[in-house]
Order: sequence, then C-alpha cells, then structure tokens
Amino acid sequence: MTSLLTPIAGGYAIPSGRVVKGRVEPPPSKSITQRVFNLSLLARRPVEISRPLMAEDTELFVAALESLGFRCEKQERRLALEPGRPAARAQIWCGNNGTMLRFLTAALTTVPGEWTLDGTERLRQRPIGPLVDALRILGARMRYADREGFAPVRIVGGSLAGGSVELDASLSSQFVSALLMAATQAEDEVVLKVKDLVSAPYLRLTREILVSFGASLQEDSKTSVYRVQPSSLEKSSYEVEGDFSSAAYPAAAAVLTGGSVSVEGMGRDSQQGDRGFLDVLSAMGAELEWYDWGFKIGAPGPLVGIDVDFSNLPDQVPTLAVVAPFAAGRTVIRNVRHLRLKESDRLAAMVRELCRLGVAIRERADGLEIEGSWADRHLMPTHRVEVETYGDHRVAMSLAICGLVRSGVVVGTPEVVAKSYPSFWTDLEHLIR
Repeated sequence: MTSLLTPIAGGYAIPSGRVVKGRVEPPPSKSITQRVFNLSLLARRPVEISRPLMAEDTELFVAALESLGFRCEKQERRLALEPGRPAARAQIWCGNNGTMLRFLTAALTTVPGEWTLDGTERLRQRPIGPLVDALRILGARMRYADREGFAPVRIVGGSLAGGSVELDASLSSQFVSALLMAATQAEDEVVLKVKDLVSAPYLRLTREILVSFGASLQEDSKTSVYRVQPSSLEKSSYEVEGDFSSAAYPAAAAVLTGGSVSVEGMGRDSQQGDRGFLDVLSAMGAELEWYDWGFKIGAPGPLVGIDVDFSNLPDQVPTLAVVAPFAAGRTVIRNVRHLRLKESDRLAAMVRELCRLGVAIRERADGLEIEGSWADRHLMPTHRVEVETYGDHRVAMSLAICGLVRSGVVVGTPEVVAKSYPSFWTDLEHLIR
C-alpha cells in the first residue's frame, strides 16, 4: 500500500480532504494494564495477563518488575508475571510515566528493600508531594533526593504500618489509586479520607480491579472515606479490555471527516472514564450506535459547540479541542487545571499549536474557550504549519486528527505516540479513504 502519510523533516504531513471509514481495534487499556502490573507486584504471586498493552509506558513498568525480581514471559497477546527472589535494592527508571511513578511510590513502601524512583526532567516536574505526605503519616520511610515534593524519591520498603490519613486529590486521582492499592499490603487497616477528587472515573476503575483481585475495600460515598484491610490478592489471571482513551482518536476522525468507523473490542458498560467522550461527541451531533462487539460512530450532519466540565475526562481535552473549531458556536472546556501536570502542559500546548493553525482559542486558568469558526470550512486557512508535540502522545494524535480536515498540517516527532498507541499511524492510514 502506498503511504498516505508523507515524511517531512522528521514529521508526517497529514493528508486532508479525505474520509475516515472502516473498522479498527484500538490497543488494550494503558490504565488497566498498569493497575494490573502494580497489583501483581503487591500480590507477589504468579499472574497471567491476557492482552496487556505493550507500549513505551508499560514496557518501563515491566522493566521495573524485572528489576524487582519478577520473571516476565512475553508471548503474543499474553504476559506471564512470576515473582522470583526479590532484589535488596534497585534504582527504577520511570521515564515520563507519571502513573508508574505514583503507583510505585506507594507500592514499594510495602516491599522490603531500598528503592529509588526517578525519570525524565518532565517527570521531575510532576508532583508526588501529597501522596508522599500521606504515606509518611501511615508509617512509610521515604525522602526526596533533590526537590521537596518531586522525584527522585528514595523509599525504605516494608515500612507501611497503617492508620488514618486525609489525602488531597485535587492534582491527581492517581494519588488515591496508588494508596488504596498499597494499603492492601499494610501491616494494619488503612482509613483514607479523600478531599477534592479529580478524574473520579479512574478511581472507580481502580476499585473495580482491586475488588476483582480480592481486596477488602469499603467505601462511604457520602464522606469519601475508604477502609482497606490487609488483603491477600489472589487473582491469577486478568484480561485487559480495549482502551477508550485510544478509541477516541478514530472516533473523532470519523466525526470530523463525515465518515464512520466501527471500533471493536469496547464494552458499553466499561468503567474507563474516557468512555464518556463518546457521549460528548454524540451531544455535539455525532451518531453513536453500540453493539455486542463495540460501537460505530460517525457524523450525519453539522456539529454544534458544547459547554462541558471535563474534570473526569482530562486526557480527552486535546481531542475535543481539535473537534471544537468545526462545531458551530462556542465550545467551553472547564475544570481541567490538573491538565497542566501531564506529559506536557496540555492547555498551553493546545492553545499554542491551534493558534498557529488559525483557530480562535482562548486559554483559561482551568480550561479552554474555542470558537467554531471553521464550521464553515471555506474559512479555514491552508498555509503549511509544522506543529510541535511537546513530547506528548495525546497532543500529537489530536493534532493529526485536525490535519485530516485542515490542510497543511505536519506533525513533528510523530514517534511520541509509542507511549500509549504504538500502531496509531498504521491504524490511521488504514482508515483513510
């Protein structure tokens, strides 16, 4: 097949004026894969994982497990984890994997040994202070190697005693997920009160997986208090479902280009937060149908702008930001201040690059305002722009979707998609008609 993506000076020129149609199976869920990896570490028993995501972030997690004494046997669509003789100490490289850093910061307080967690310069800017403060109250012995509140962090494992603590989750729900998982291996009960939670669906996903592993977990939804008893995590196998975060890109591409895609391997009742992005597209005018095997989505008519609280869907802000210029009226995205602490400051990154493409967009302290000035597509500029990706996979994939309609888009450093969706460019080419 002749390539539709033209390599230009280290980037890809995106073909515009075509339609996205066909069938696609997105990769397995990164969020679920990393939670299962973390619980396998805590369980310290053999676990066989079917359909794990094997991408840049998850490969870093596998390397960490190996340095902690696990034997990781990889086969097609399968990964067998078996604990071996545990190491006494290890320096673990997290790259720019914030989820891994936060999960292991908590988990390794329960694993005897001496551990150091570090990563890229960007990871060193992503906060872990509220989580470390809470763990210290529960007895964990840990210290920062450089700047207070940020990696590198050094941990004396086997020190998580238990007790009661309040945790500020306004920066990331991952603090709560990390602590709840680690609490299953504390010496005594952990009582956790959560304050100012963002990205709540990710916490629901953690609870669901924890319970499936056999954790003793109670929640008082009125007071946001969780009680975790020391638990034996006995699940020996787990199958990872498809990733709704990745599914958002072919879905948005079909909606923008007037095509339709059938996205396979997705469950309508999934606890993944980004499942909600499909409902947002539907509210804007897309046509969404669910089947036993997944869903089909397209745009039978014009799109309209929307005013939404995206605190539970922060990873899809870049995706909505590239749909919004093509929707009549104004789109307002609210309550995503925590998006500034991802692989990049995604609010600032999307404003800079969409401005360069000619979008009327305004940055707010906690979100974006985007005018639907391209709802009349004759008003789109066509000059060539090589957009920056800021080392951020979601910025890269979203801007590529924009380029399917707005001509002249060249996506620089396209390889960054390997962080979560290694087959993104191949899948996109197969869908372009």
